[in-house]
Amino acid sequence: MCNAAMPRTSPLPELCWIDADQSLPPVHQAWGPQSPAPGLLAAGQDLSASRLLEAYSQGIFPWFSDGQPVLWWSPDPRMVLRPGDFRLRRSLRQSLQRWLRHPGFSLSFDRDFGQVIRRCSASPRAGQNGTWIVPAMVQAYEELHRAGHAHSAEVWLDGELVAGLYFVALGHAVFGESMFTTISDGSKMALACLVSVCLAHGVPAIDCQQNTRHLASLGAREIPRADFVATVQQERLKPPIDWAQQTLYWTTLTALDTTS
Repeated sequence: MCNAAMPRTSPLPELCWIDADQSLPPVHQAWGPQSPAPGLLAAGQDLSASRLLEAYSQGIFPWFSDGQPVLWWSPDPRMVLRPGDFRLRRSLRQSLQRWLRHPGFSLSFDRDFGQVIRRCSASPRAGQNGTWIVPAMVQAYEELHRAGHAHSAEVWLDGELVAGLYFVALGHAVFGESMFTTISDGSKMALACLVSVCLAHGVPAIDCQQNTRHLASLGAREIPRADFVATVQQERLKPPIDWAQQTLYWTTLTALDTTS
């Protein structure tokens, strides 16, 4: 059950308002493709770790700006990257090879989650003013990290964090969130490292949430939301990956077809 956030006389679809003691509505209630905000499901104020776990386990994620309530989304179709479809372009492969020979270069997971999410928050985005990774979001995902469900993939150079991304993992269900870089191809190298681990452990898909040209260029594609949610329900029940112990699986990654 949910409380209607708008009067029925509104020209917009009804939007559920979720109190802290209420469950999120089923994803089929999300606004459709002809609405002003396709995929918008509900609004509320609760952004606790337990609420995030409830949301991700059902294929729902938060996305809102400063000054807005917490907005919950579940778009249809859903953008995902199947690890085997990752486009390891020749230029990225060569860049990785070059950096791996540098004595001060390293790739890691969960070495400094807090710095990664804050750097993602501060990273400028083309066509965007400000960030959706507001302080409440940072606090919530740090809580989720302490609970063992939010992680970071990191690129280090001479002891300095130069690129990274953060993601949520429930069992073998992996949900990508945001990335940043200060060096050429840095965020792509962090993603390649994440892809290699997913390949090595049999993770079938990395959630990318919504379609962008950049994600499509890396091999991501849209699938029906129902298929995505079914995959999440199956994969989240599998044993969790010990992310802090992972690193680049170079042989596994380079087994992918290299494209120009």
